[in-house]
Amino acid sequence: MEIVLNKDNFESEVLKATGPVFVDFWATWCGPCRMVAPHVEKLSEEFAGRLKVCKLDVDEAPEVAASYGVSSIPTLAVFKNGEIVNRRMGASPYPLLKAMVEPYV
Repeated sequence: MEIVLNKDNFESEVLKATGPVFVDFWATWCGPCRMVAPHVEKLSEEFAGRLKVCKLDVDEAPEVAASYGVSSIPTLAVFKNGEIVNRRMGASPYPLLKAMVEPYV
């Protein structure tokens, strides 16, 4: 299950998390974001209990997105210990997303 992030819960859900966190920076109007959404959902199912999967709507929390240099969406990032350890921009196929997170779970 994906966690919906906002400016109020980003710190507690991502930065203070004890394990790895995958964050999908997206927006409702973004076509490539909608294309990658099923892959993000599949990640949350396949890595349940080992990876926290979250989505942050950049229109709802632009200050959070800006603080991580998100200038194009989708931007997909893996956080560990409050830091980005892996990141990619653009719609990506599931095997690439899986490869992104595997070293951290």
